[in-house]
Amino acid sequence: MARVILDEAAIRRAITRIAHEIIERNKGIENCVLVGIKTRGIYIANRLAEKIKQIENQSIPVGEIDITLYRDDLSVKTTSKEPVLMGSDIPNITEQKVILIDDVLYTGRTVRAALDALIDIGRPAQIQLAVLIDRGHRELPIRPDYIGKNVPTSKSEVIEAKLKEIDGIDEVSIEQNK
Repeated sequence: MARVILDEAAIRRAITRIAHEIIERNKGIENCVLVGIKTRGIYIANRLAEKIKQIENQSIPVGEIDITLYRDDLSVKTTSKEPVLMGSDIPNITEQKVILIDDVLYTGRTVRAALDALIDIGRPAQIQLAVLIDRGHRELPIRPDYIGKNVPTSKSEVIEAKLKEIDGIDEVSIEQNK
């Protein structure tokens, strides 16, 4: 049975806090770009951009990145021969501070793939990482700069982030792996 660890209000508060932290750490949003990792990371990036605009009265560029071809587990996870590409749409990131955004940080492999993809696109001045949930169990030396919620988990547990834009509900739940 799934246990809800973040409801709609808690997700909204986490987004607001992360937006404030991004602004504070970067002393505003000049030369900053938000890049969401497909799929849910882009929706979180859009929400952060909206919140930042409310706070700063200024828009921040938002992009989305598809890491499919950069994954190191393509042969493990893909049952078909050809991976499905969703495409990337990235504003200019050269000499910009890129804030990479994802829903759940687990092993770090998704973020590593996103870093590789970003570096192939341009040369950012800096890359920061924002995640809604950090559940631990890193396999790579990757650490988020902004965290909505730390959720210590066992490897037998699954974190499921749902967002209104694609799931019809805002909620993060945890359950035992079946």
